[in-house]
Amino acid sequence: MNDPHKTTPGTGVMPEEMSPTALKALAADILRLSKLLTRDRSELPTVYLNDAALRKAYQTYFLPPNRAKVLLALTELSLHPHGVLRKDRLRVLDLGSGPGTAVLGTIDFFSQQDHRPFLEFTAQDQVAGNLKEASLLFSDLQHGYYAASTLITIHSTIDKVEAKLDGHYDIIMLSNLLNELYAQDAAKLSRRTALLAHLLRTFLMPDGSCILVEPALQGTSRDLLLIRDALCEQGFTVYAPCLRQGPCPALLNPKDWCHEDIPWEAPPLIRALDKLTGLRKDALKFSYLVLRRDGLSLSEVYGAEAFRVVSEPLVSKGKAEHYVCGGAGRKLITRLDKDTSPQNQAYSGLRRGDIVVFDDLRDEGKRFKVEKGTSVILQRGGSGRR
Repeated sequence: MNDPHKTTPGTGVMPEEMSPTALKALAADILRLSKLLTRDRSELPTVYLNDAALRKAYQTYFLPPNRAKVLLALTELSLHPHGVLRKDRLRVLDLGSGPGTAVLGTIDFFSQQDHRPFLEFTAQDQVAGNLKEASLLFSDLQHGYYAASTLITIHSTIDKVEAKLDGHYDIIMLSNLLNELYAQDAAKLSRRTALLAHLLRTFLMPDGSCILVEPALQGTSRDLLLIRDALCEQGFTVYAPCLRQGPCPALLNPKDWCHEDIPWEAPPLIRALDKLTGLRKDALKFSYLVLRRDGLSLSEVYGAEAFRVVSEPLVSKGKAEHYVCGGAGRKLITRLDKDTSPQNQAYSGLRRGDIVVFDDLRDEGKRFKVEKGTSVILQRGGSGRR
């Protein structure tokens, strides 16, 4: 099997194929869209991709990395011993599809697997131009996927899509959509939770998975965690990234949030646009959540004692620290430089997203301490590493 974190190269257009004037105009639109998606989110129009220039900016610059963001969730689903992705046919519903971003990412994933199911995609979006682009990109990608796949598009708002859906789905995906729903409504979180819970109860297979991908911003990531907790209270199970159920401990501190940061090799056109815009697309930064109805979780793959690293290394004089999260909660873990040993050598290489098990870890209440005799066993590397 190929590296599950391998990403597709994205757009094949080279910078020299565009005139300097066209490249600068595209860069200006990308910068305008970037500001709307980050610091000017309050000004983001509900159907901003109705703007043809912004739609082109999204497809050129944001689509290639965004399509790669679903790979992590799908990879972690593929690890469960129940073989949840090894059906002969998978029905996939992509809500708020845009130009088919998550559809393309799903095809990328299964094109790298030894088992390639028949993929039946349904993509919903409220912008007709997005769905037209999705159909074109889907057709262009067919030659690289050596198994049958189909695509149905639904032009509808998400509130009215229910009447146009047929049957149940193995995977329901919402990629960068949830944070845009009811954005100006004071009750936005409860409305998002209610809509999502209803759609999953109505259209998700009993053994199906819901994949949510959101921006790695503090506000959008914390909102996702709040929705996570609300859905857990309603009986849904968090499959990933969490290795624990129950309330999210990151919400205890208003400054905390969880996100991924995976290295990504940008294609030449995006690197050229980075130089013009001052932006940087050298990593996949996002928050994600995989929900199920049948109780399966990633903790069954790695065990109840496993932790996920949820921060970059925090290095200071004489020590290195990380935040880890697992069944015992979210805690700071420390190793003094003087306590480095062959048993705990793996600690030196820990990065955000890694899944790790410790043997003879000292629990000091507010923190864990790695001592000379502590064994550090890397179960799975995050951040794009094996």
